[in-house]
Amino acid sequence: MIWLTWRQFRGSAALMAAVLVVLTAVLALTGPDLASRYAAGIAGCTPDDTCDRFFDGFFGEHQLLFVAVSFVVLALPALVGLFWGAPLITRELEAGTHLLVWNQSVTRGRWLAVKLGLVGLAAMAAACLCGLAVTWWSDPLDKSAVLDLALMAPLVFGARGIVPMGYAAFAFVLGVTVGMLVRRTLPAMALTLAAFVAVQLAMPLLVRPHLMPPVTSTFELSHVNGGGFHVQGEGGGPVLISMQPGVPGHAGAWVLASDLLDPSGRTIAGMGEEAPIPVSATSGPCAPQGGPPNLDACWVEINRLGYRQQATYQPLERFWPLQWIETGIYALLTLGLTWFSFWWIRRRLS
Repeated sequence: MIWLTWRQFRGSAALMAAVLVVLTAVLALTGPDLASRYAAGIAGCTPDDTCDRFFDGFFGEHQLLFVAVSFVVLALPALVGLFWGAPLITRELEAGTHLLVWNQSVTRGRWLAVKLGLVGLAAMAAACLCGLAVTWWSDPLDKSAVLDLALMAPLVFGARGIVPMGYAAFAFVLGVTVGMLVRRTLPAMALTLAAFVAVQLAMPLLVRPHLMPPVTSTFELSHVNGGGFHVQGEGGGPVLISMQPGVPGHAGAWVLASDLLDPSGRTIAGMGEEAPIPVSATSGPCAPQGGPPNLDACWVEINRLGYRQQATYQPLERFWPLQWIETGIYALLTLGLTWFSFWWIRRRLS
């Protein structure tokens, strides 16, 4: 059975191995230079310079490659489910070759176990290698990324560490299970993709924020958490400020909520919303003094009035604990689908 399964799988395995070799070669050749340039840029920062300008330039220069390698890791589990999982059993059922194997003293359980074990372990190994290689390579870029592409951001988190291995295992067994139920390759592939995408969307939106209790704290306003301010209307209307997903002193945190509080502690604006602040746009710290307004002095004035940010977030330090927890969840889902597959093939499939 192992030899037969390998004969059926070796073409797909060779193609996956070639893709991984090319990817790891590109990462290995460019990774050391990327790390050295990042270290040199950080060493060049001065006490008065928070490195924001260097981060913007460094990340912008490599943003296209950053997005490309992240997309490869995100797409790999879905491709495994589509092209390895869904056809694994359905092509046997459509051709009727499963009956021939079962009549050669090979039990249904052994037949399925060999297929799941050999191909599933290959899928997990490929996804794990891909995820860890990209995590190593992208470390300098993850440290300098913009808020929407920071390490804890949902899209980037799923392309780093060990969670791609959990995604691949789940997608593969999901494809196998759907294929056994549908018994047709193309419908099984379509349903596998739809179900996998639904789970992948539900995880960061509904589950991951609550895997560990989020932290809620209050912070003073600055360019880190304030999206900026402007004067409403012409002729000195109220100053409007908005909140952005940043937390002072917690770079890289995954901000779940960022609210603007007035001096009484009442929420007057959520993330991305604007609220008027009773400061003068024609005189004082927030007014232009022969040029653009002094933003730092304006933030100081707004903080003096008692306005604050209330942020709910997952700190960057929880990256690896969340990785292990989420991988464990996908492992449980995979085990559940595996048990169902064995039950179905013994009781229902003929």
